[in-house]
Amino acid sequence: ERPCEALPVLLPAVAQRLCPPQGAEPSEELRLGLVQLLGLLLQRCGASMAPYLGDIARVLQATLLDHYAEVRRESCACAVACARAMPEHFHLQSESLIKPLMQTISHQHYRVRVDVIQATGAVIQFGNGKSVDDVLSHLAQRLFDEIPKVRHAVTGVIGEWLLHLRDRYSYFHKLIPLLLGSFTDEIPENTKLAWSYWEKIGLQWEKENEEDLKDKMDFSVSPSHYPKGETRPGLGCRELVSRNLSKILPGLCHDITDWLGSTRIKASQLLYTLLLHAEDHITQHMELLLRTLYQACSDEENEVVKNSVKAAELIGTFVSPKVSLKLITPAFEQTPKASCVMVLAAVIRGSPKEILQPHVAQLGNTLSQAGVCQRSEEVFYMEQLLYCIQALIEVCQEDCKEISLQLMKVLVTIMATPSSQDLKEKVEKTMSSLAAVQQLESFHSLYKEHIVQLLEWLAASCEGWSCYSPEVLQFEVIATHSGAVIGEALDDFVLVLRTCLQPTRDPQMRLKLFTVLSQLLQKASETINSQGLFPSYLETVIKDILAPNLQWHAGRTAAAIRATAVLCLWALIHCEMLSPKEILRVKDELMPQIIASMDEDSKITRLMACRIVDVFLKVCGRQFDADKLKNTYTEVLKRLDDASCEVRLAAAHTLANWFKCLKDSDVKSSMENHVEFLYQELLVHLDDPDENLQKAVLEVLKEGSILYPDLLVREIEGVVHKHQTPVYCNQLLHHIQSAKESA
Repeated sequence: ERPCEALPVLLPAVAQRLCPPQGAEPSEELRLGLVQLLGLLLQRCGASMAPYLGDIARVLQATLLDHYAEVRRESCACAVACARAMPEHFHLQSESLIKPLMQTISHQHYRVRVDVIQATGAVIQFGNGKSVDDVLSHLAQRLFDEIPKVRHAVTGVIGEWLLHLRDRYSYFHKLIPLLLGSFTDEIPENTKLAWSYWEKIGLQWEKENEEDLKDKMDFSVSPSHYPKGETRPGLGCRELVSRNLSKILPGLCHDITDWLGSTRIKASQLLYTLLLHAEDHITQHMELLLRTLYQACSDEENEVVKNSVKAAELIGTFVSPKVSLKLITPAFEQTPKASCVMVLAAVIRGSPKEILQPHVAQLGNTLSQAGVCQRSEEVFYMEQLLYCIQALIEVCQEDCKEISLQLMKVLVTIMATPSSQDLKEKVEKTMSSLAAVQQLESFHSLYKEHIVQLLEWLAASCEGWSCYSPEVLQFEVIATHSGAVIGEALDDFVLVLRTCLQPTRDPQMRLKLFTVLSQLLQKASETINSQGLFPSYLETVIKDILAPNLQWHAGRTAAAIRATAVLCLWALIHCEMLSPKEILRVKDELMPQIIASMDEDSKITRLMACRIVDVFLKVCGRQFDADKLKNTYTEVLKRLDDASCEVRLAAAHTLANWFKCLKDSDVKSSMENHVEFLYQELLVHLDDPDENLQKAVLEVLKEGSILYPDLLVREIEGVVHKHQTPVYCNQLLHHIQSAKESA
């Protein structure tokens, strides 16, 4: 009934068994029993144990570091009991317990860690508040503990300190980040506990500072634009953060670039929570915030980037664009990075439409600068630029009409970047969105609005283009992606081609542009001739563009250019844009180059050249003089020995037309020797291994037999006995005989 009477005897004995250097109780059970006995005494005797506080502290210093986990847990309970039992005296010894507690706070058993955290809370709350600085870093580490109960204990201790610690005002800037850090805990119970404490802390602070907050409490107006899905914290909570933000931010911004991924994630989550509370007070910290966000948005951890983007959206919500854009745009003028564009996109997304509207033109001009939209071919950079455009369209809607041309320039540039098909589809979708907010049917309507300006934009610099110029790819996108619209802007289109396709210009660039022209000519009625205007530019295209590039130059690139030029010419003929009248006008200029092209290394070039010569012979072969006819058949005849079956067949078809031309020509009489030579060569090819070519040559000889039938008969009779397949010779003889009889 009077346990206090035993204290003078009992406590020294307990201390002797547990405290070094005398304490050497080897039994874990006995050490546990002795600590439990100490706890019972504290419970029964309370403040009466004040004279023995020094002995108790020495015992706890030893037992808090005991090898037996249960002894440590019981010691923590004793520390809490001691702090509560004699609060007036406990502060004299509280500091001596901090070191052993912190040595135990990372114990492998989570229950020990929980008990140590709770004991630390009581020791500091009832003891010397100055020890907060000694324990904060340890408690912060426990917020990363994998056991939810440990994190729960930290949240509870920090919450109690913020409510009841005597010197709490001095430690607000250190304690608030720890409590707010629990808002993003993965366990709902921990999050709920943190919010519960935070609301109480805010209300308590409001009451304690009612005079200071009177005007804000009476006249505060809720913001018209607030992040979706978020509940606005109370006035006390917001003021607490705002007043301490300048002390919290520097350390937090340092942590957001820490080498540990978990620290960076936690810091980025906390940054969002702080900015949500600070609201327009963010403005005075913008420079530090933007520097941090630029770095955080390029982090390798996706979670850090995601949280940083959310934080940047809050800048758009709470900070005037006049301020934020003034600070962000200079970063673009220096060396814009993907992270800068990411932050700008987030700021735009978070901004209210009516506040952003006066700055739309500035944003459009900034994004369309060559130093911004052409700075990098990196796909990630271009993706962020695209998200920036999407954010502008999403927020500003019909106001984007004002900067439609600038946005089209950026979108064309993004599409021109060598990248995946996925990015190109996203760009096309964004173009459709831009068209939709302007009440236009499709992105083709956008091109229709701006095609002339877009081509003028490129034409202004085309004299300095090389194969590395981004403008070449932009020109390709505009030409091929605008569909039928390109047919409405042929002046600038042909001007660019004529300027860039001169033989003195960069060969690789010319090859790219010829490839584009070839693609367009293959579907001319749907592209460059959609309005039926292209024929009026044919003379320029042929004489100033195609003809100069058909001239022979050494090198593979030059050969590829000639190949694409030949393809373009064939496309003009094939789609019947090059009329017989036009062919007559350009035959003298083109025929020598086309005949020379039949000797190219490229099979497709040889094939197209044969087909073009065939068409030229049909249209104007009867007007050829003897020299032209001789040069033509000589080169075509060589193609009968070509490695490609297609080329050989095309050459045979061309020779048939050659014979037709000679039949009605004024120079027929002077060509007899050449015809005789041609008969001889063709009869050799009747023995070709390819049966299709044999039949084609037979048809050629039938066509040619009209010229000098007797001469051909003599030639056949001279070689028929040498032929492996005399059947064709016999058919030919029969054909000649029938023709004579008919005549």
